[in-house]
Amino acid sequence: METHEFFLYLLVILLTARVFAELATRLQAPSVIGELFAGIVLGPSLLGWIQPVEAIKLMAEIGIILLLFKVGLETDIKRLASAGAKSLVVAMTGFFLPLVFGFALGYWMFGLSLLVSLFIGGTLTATSIGITVRVLSDLKRQQALEGQIVLGAAVLDDVLGVLLLALLYEFSIGGGVSLINAGKVVMFIGAFFVLAPVAAKLISLIIKHFDAVSEIPGLLPTTIVSLVLFFAWLAHVLGAPELLGGFAAGLALSRRFFLPLGIALHADEHFAHRIEAQMEPIVHLFTPIFFVFVGLSLSLHEIDWSSSFIWVFSLSMLLVATIGKLVGAFFIKEAWPVRWAIGMAMIPRGEVGLIFAELGRVSGIFSNEVYAGMVIVIALTTLLPPLVMKWFYKHYGDRLPVVVG
Repeated sequence: METHEFFLYLLVILLTARVFAELATRLQAPSVIGELFAGIVLGPSLLGWIQPVEAIKLMAEIGIILLLFKVGLETDIKRLASAGAKSLVVAMTGFFLPLVFGFALGYWMFGLSLLVSLFIGGTLTATSIGITVRVLSDLKRQQALEGQIVLGAAVLDDVLGVLLLALLYEFSIGGGVSLINAGKVVMFIGAFFVLAPVAAKLISLIIKHFDAVSEIPGLLPTTIVSLVLFFAWLAHVLGAPELLGGFAAGLALSRRFFLPLGIALHADEHFAHRIEAQMEPIVHLFTPIFFVFVGLSLSLHEIDWSSSFIWVFSLSMLLVATIGKLVGAFFIKEAWPVRWAIGMAMIPRGEVGLIFAELGRVSGIFSNEVYAGMVIVIALTTLLPPLVMKWFYKHYGDRLPVVVG
């Protein structure tokens, strides 16, 4: 690709992603749906203006890493620790049921391979904490009983999802499922999550010192992005996906992070807020490129829509994705309206599900039909729950407790 062509492609991607995200938001849908649709419109599925070339793929990979950095930055480990048994039950049930049933359907009903079925189950485990938080915030329910349980469960889902993603990544590059490789990855991840946050905290103290004496603007975002990229490289060296490094860096720099075993480096709230504020524009610049790239990579023309496979597959996985998350809330002892509210809030897959699906496609594990089916499921589970939740709270909100404690 010529340089001037790349500039034009990037211009079109950024502007189109923004326009479609704005439209989606005005239609009461998550912005990620608009960005995904922008890729479908620009790519081979509709207009065919832009192909998912290597240069755009690299930009999208930076977007994934920064997106997981943001997820880590917003992860509240203290909330997870204090959320209690109810959040744990909702999270674990909502994680393992979609994983097991998604795998079972893929392996036994559709006759897919072991690795493909594992990736399908893994994709269905995700919960988009970003979309969940936004909906609860719009409804002013973040501090309510169901809001606290959902946020604690969503945090745990994110952590479990990233760990599962690292395992599946190892299986994908290793050519199959291996207990030895799984043990190696778990060991590396354990070491990484123990050492990386400590290192990131210490490095952040150095960054803070130089930020205070620097006379040139922009030192903070430059050094934080460099730190994220370093952790992404380090994760790859240790045999884990690069995005795990972004997640660990975000987790360590979060103002809500505390080190395990009672060891604490007291966080500077003001400095942590400045990191979030100055990194926000960079994250918002790169992450839409990833979602557009997902749409660009989806070639709807190559799918045989007359085949029953795509319809039966998508519908089956949609049911598993919905029921698997909904059922988790029914295992806790709460009033039925609270259980329904929690279950619905756990359904959105959003950006986390798309990361799983994209890894499956890039690794050559998902065929175009399976990839398309998973994107359809992710899109519907992202789009519909916020709309249903708003309807539910409008009609049944008076039956829910107001605030925790």
